[in-house]
Amino acid sequence: MATFLYKLGRSAFRRRRLVALLWVALLAVAGIGAATAPAPTSSSFSIPGTEAQRAFDLLEERFPGAGADGATARVVFKAPDGQKMTDPAHKTVVEETVAALKSGSDQIVSVTDPYTAQAVSQDGSTAYVSVSYKVNGMELTDESKKALTEAGHSAQGKGLTVEVGGDALQSMPEQGASEAIGIIIAGIVLVITFGSLVAAGLPLLTALIGVGIGVSSIAALANVLDLGSTTSTLAMMIGLAVGIDYALFIVSRYRSELADGREKEDAAGRAVGTAGSAVVFAGLTVVIALVGLAVVNIPMLTKMGFAAAGTVVIAVLVGLTLIPAMLGFAGDKIVGRKQRLGTAKESDKPNGGTRWARFVIRRPLMVLLVGVLGLGAIAVPAASLEMGLPDDGAKPTSTSERRAYDTLSDGFGPGFNGPLLVVVDGDKATAEKAVSTIKGLEGWAAVTPATPNKAGDAAMITVIPKDRPSSGATEELVHDIRGATGDEVLVTGATAMNIDFSQKMNDALVPYLALVVGLAFLLLTVVFRSILVPLKAALGFLLSVVAALGAVVAVFQWGWLGGLFGVEQTGPIMSMMPIFMVGVVFGLAMDYEVFLVTRMREAYVHGERPGEAIVTGFRHSARVVVAAAVIMIAVFAGFIGMDDQMIKMIGFGLAVAVLFDAFVVRMAIVPAVLALLGHKAWWLPKWLDRALPTVDVEGEGLAATVDADPRTGPDLVKV
Repeated sequence: MATFLYKLGRSAFRRRRLVALLWVALLAVAGIGAATAPAPTSSSFSIPGTEAQRAFDLLEERFPGAGADGATARVVFKAPDGQKMTDPAHKTVVEETVAALKSGSDQIVSVTDPYTAQAVSQDGSTAYVSVSYKVNGMELTDESKKALTEAGHSAQGKGLTVEVGGDALQSMPEQGASEAIGIIIAGIVLVITFGSLVAAGLPLLTALIGVGIGVSSIAALANVLDLGSTTSTLAMMIGLAVGIDYALFIVSRYRSELADGREKEDAAGRAVGTAGSAVVFAGLTVVIALVGLAVVNIPMLTKMGFAAAGTVVIAVLVGLTLIPAMLGFAGDKIVGRKQRLGTAKESDKPNGGTRWARFVIRRPLMVLLVGVLGLGAIAVPAASLEMGLPDDGAKPTSTSERRAYDTLSDGFGPGFNGPLLVVVDGDKATAEKAVSTIKGLEGWAAVTPATPNKAGDAAMITVIPKDRPSSGATEELVHDIRGATGDEVLVTGATAMNIDFSQKMNDALVPYLALVVGLAFLLLTVVFRSILVPLKAALGFLLSVVAALGAVVAVFQWGWLGGLFGVEQTGPIMSMMPIFMVGVVFGLAMDYEVFLVTRMREAYVHGERPGEAIVTGFRHSARVVVAAAVIMIAVFAGFIGMDDQMIKMIGFGLAVAVLFDAFVVRMAIVPAVLALLGHKAWWLPKWLDRALPTVDVEGEGLAATVDADPRTGPDLVKV
């Protein structure tokens, strides 16, 4: 592989104008496709194999046109102290609002009058208008959303406190500012790392081109493949991360080859042949982690994973072809001014990585114990992990949705914001029996009479829990209803869907881990020709992820330092957070592992002792890994400042996970373990060595080939 990539890198360097033109053409085609394609909508969300999904499907079949999959909104009214919503003046305002809502949008299915629908609280202080739409919140037009908010604002000015809640106002959070901050910080870090504006700008430029092609392709195919408007979020995040990482590694290796006296074309070929081989295998580990999301069997996650994996493949191809082409355009400016003036070889300079590696080698056991015990202590809160999906109650108190949620809880009880929808597949007698059975259980505040469909072969029952939607008591009520009623009675609704979603994610975590870590272990065994190095890599990754989950639980579930990170409401951790973190962090962690340890393996293969190989690996790769980690931490941390609780949690979790994995696991635990193992770290049974394919990531075979064959290039400099 190294020899093939060497030739590919030289060819791209030599034909740089053609290569650059092809990538620009791809970007233009993808951009035109995205611009001319219909605007993406929210992809259909389903959880196959769950009772909530079966109930939802039955509801759509037996109650057609009921808008079961459409958005809902609640316009909540609260009278001033000492007054009631039944007062004539307030009643007039509400009726005017109902009329305005009915005429405000053609996407509305129904608007309920609180005075005829018993939507006034017992003390008369609170009332609400329910609005149902034909489409989900992401497909609502701006005119429909504007009509909803204007109706609320109009009533607000007439002596009532009015708030609007529900999923009708949902929208994708604005991410432009966070991305811009991350790119700016990335640029600063790259300038400090390389000491050259050209070298710093090249990874950013190529990463943006790769992400542009990937995200534009997703937008162009969104409606054809039902990808939805949320699919590109993960692809953009991962594509930008790995795109910068891969370019960093190849550019750094190219500069190192130049410092060793190579001619530019040969240096580009060697950089792609060695660092490019590491990029290929690092990319494969990321693709495995993302494609592995299919194990969860939730179509939305599967599509997100495949789309992001496609962007990673593009990032790898950019690294192998566009990077060497751009290196040809950069010329001497790819190195800093001091290097151009002929200072000492960059590769011979002692640096912070060298000094740190020597410190770890002198005290490996101490470093290992401090690292493992420290991460272990941070991981303790993960044992108390409670999973769920956040609702409007997790939003900041500054939002209308949160205030509407709180007002309804105060007026109608905490369970009112999470009603359970019970669907009965049977006649009137079956439905009445189900109502009677549910009333015999504990944990409900209200149970409505059964509402049959026109055919009389199905019915709907609404159950209001006593406790809030995300509470353990509400989850217990759902399980009690399912256990007490027969197979013909199914429980659904947003609360039940969230419970089933969380359970499905929890059940899929172990199989997902086994698949991803198992395949990556095999891949890294091929790369490193070792059993213990991949094992150490996998165990270190698990330690960093569990520690990151512990930090997430401590901040977002327990509230520790919550004020510092803007956490206004503690609650269960987003149910997809563990799997999401495993997928994303695993890919980045294996990037750092491959980048760092391949250089150690290369030094070891070329005759250095184990301790010397560790120092060599750190001298050449530590700065690159640190720079990549700082950039990723900055990018992810930018999302902590957003108001959306889910995005805030994802940003925090990924930032601390990269912090732990890069700086504690890869930079401390990894060299400590390798120092303790010595030669045993690179042990591989002979029978397995013969069975495994030879990929030559360290470039040993490449060096022998190019040195022995002068036809590989007219400017070849022998080593």
